[in-house]
Amino acid sequence: MRILAFVDVHGSLRAIEILKKKAKQADVLVCAGDISIFEQNLDDLVFRLNEFGKRVLMIPGNHETEEELEKICSRFKNMRYLHKKDIRMGGYLFIGYGGGGFALVDPEFEGWSKRYEKEKNLILITHAPPYKTKVDVVFKKHHGNESIKKFIDRAKPLMVICGHLHENEGRTDRVGETRVINPGPKGKLVKI
Repeated sequence: MRILAFVDVHGSLRAIEILKKKAKQADVLVCAGDISIFEQNLDDLVFRLNEFGKRVLMIPGNHETEEELEKICSRFKNMRYLHKKDIRMGGYLFIGYGGGGFALVDPEFEGWSKRYEKEKNLILITHAPPYKTKVDVVFKKHHGNESIKKFIDRAKPLMVICGHLHENEGRTDRVGETRVINPGPKGKLVKI
């Protein structure tokens, strides 16, 4: 399965055009949040993604509210709102947890994610990066989420797709066998 992962587009039509070209090579698209700038033109941005003709799994970042993004995604056949939800595709279980990105610890995520700790072929989509990885470093300090990192240590997902910290666009890391990527707004094609 080929995934076109992207995050932190923040309304860039140039990034959308780049994603459109890359989408031709993907089986599914994954947006880890912040498609907009505080929901400006959110309808249009989601419409443009839907027009790619591929399934798009989407979570909110800190620039979209859960309610608004879910409502807009429900209007389009190719969009799948994945915040606090899951979907099985091609033998993989995709789970999504969006919003925020600023908390060091997230008790709500800890409670919600427990149900997935024993799942196999798991792909986690979060807006916040996991703590103490190459994708959470800003000014030589780690600013990621410890709750997500602990989940990775326990559940050992195949991959984590995240973003939020723009300084780390395009960076990847590993936590044990788990691949962690911040694909940035122009996206990254990854094969699983």
